[in-house]
Amino acid sequence: MLAQVGVAPDLVAAADIDEAPLRDETPRACALRLARAKAAAVAAGPEDIVLAADTVVARGSRMLGSPSGPEEAASFLRLLSGRRHRVLTGVAVRRGGRDWSRVVETVVRFRGLDPAEIAAYVASGEWRGKAGGYAIQGRAAAFAPWISGSYSAVVGLPIAETLGLLRAAGWRP
Repeated sequence: MLAQVGVAPDLVAAADIDEAPLRDETPRACALRLARAKAAAVAAGPEDIVLAADTVVARGSRMLGSPSGPEEAASFLRLLSGRRHRVLTGVAVRRGGRDWSRVVETVVRFRGLDPAEIAAYVASGEWRGKAGGYAIQGRAAAFAPWISGSYSAVVGLPIAETLGLLRAAGWRP
């Protein structure tokens, strides 16, 4: 996603953090906390720019993380079927001792899904590692006839907002 807007990272590293929501944590607070924790967990020099993000899918106050297995993936899709839900993506940028962050919220409406569609999607395996159990940039694009907000945030990185944070940290194309 970054490459399509001219950003070429020098290094891509996974941040090893506990991604479990905290007790009574809101979806917005969780997305922001996880993005900041990921940015803080990556070793970097004082002039290096670190970018991290985390996406939380929420139906009401219930957060839907990455499903633990096919049964939970199907359960998530049944919950989202025919309803609106929120996708909150936290983005954090760190450089030296400073950091910049924000949360981008997008509302997604799924059309009603029939059991055969849910079963076929779960069988595809595309849900693995995806918040809410779906990838809007893949087969699940057929499930969402309407979104309000940032499509790229639903994919996992709100590009326009991320570029603003990178510029604030001193990045120039």
